[in-house]
Amino acid sequence: MTDPTTPNAPRLFDLSGRVALVTGAGSGIGQTIAIGLAQHGADVALVDRRRNDGLAQTAASIAAVGRKSVQIAGDVTSARDLGEAVAQTEKDLGPLRLALNAAGIANADAAEDMTEDQYQTLMDVNMKGVFLSCQAEARAMLAHGQGGSIVNIASMSGVIVNRGLMQAHYNASKAGVIHMSKSMAMEWVDRGIRVNSISPGYTATPMNIRPEMVHQTRDFESQTPMARMASPAEMVGPAVFLLSDAASYCTGVDLLVDGGFCCW
Repeated sequence: MTDPTTPNAPRLFDLSGRVALVTGAGSGIGQTIAIGLAQHGADVALVDRRRNDGLAQTAASIAAVGRKSVQIAGDVTSARDLGEAVAQTEKDLGPLRLALNAAGIANADAAEDMTEDQYQTLMDVNMKGVFLSCQAEARAMLAHGQGGSIVNIASMSGVIVNRGLMQAHYNASKAGVIHMSKSMAMEWVDRGIRVNSISPGYTATPMNIRPEMVHQTRDFESQTPMARMASPAEMVGPAVFLLSDAASYCTGVDLLVDGGFCCW
């Protein structure tokens, strides 16, 4: 860790020599952040439900900036898959120091009509998946005694209720991610592991810019003070900050990246 009494500003955000693991690395925010971590010097393990074209594209982009990666198929709802993913990461790339958990799903339905299966499937991925990911990552970080930093992707929907969207289960899952991150931050604070979360606002991921979403996208933009959706690339800076030595005194933080949405 950089000595805070003698800061070297250009190197505060440098991730060179560190190994990161990113879940949900085959698309959207997870893919963009994985590439961003490599651009800042990290070697990156790429985890997604299956090896697919998106994961291969992430790996190719990482290779293009001269960093190493490994593609791993794994289900975040499986403790066994996550344990094996961490083990493969350390075998192929080295001791795990950084983790970014972006795997998640979203859907909507009226609370009175939602099936138990729809509710449980989303909770399993968005809550259980984050818990099991953090657990596997922290176990490795604690075992090799070098500490580390974990960032979980939550959502501003864990802070506010989105107008016009019937997604009580999704909102609850993201609120849970925020508070779970704070709780784990306090459990591991004296053992060198920092845990924080990022809560994006409306972001132009493939899920949100489908042609059939055009009218809803306009609503998202009109409701946001900055009058636009975020680009996934705008999540890279916050992630690099929280994972790097620049945030060495930050743990248990939820960083809203929402274009001012939660101010209104």
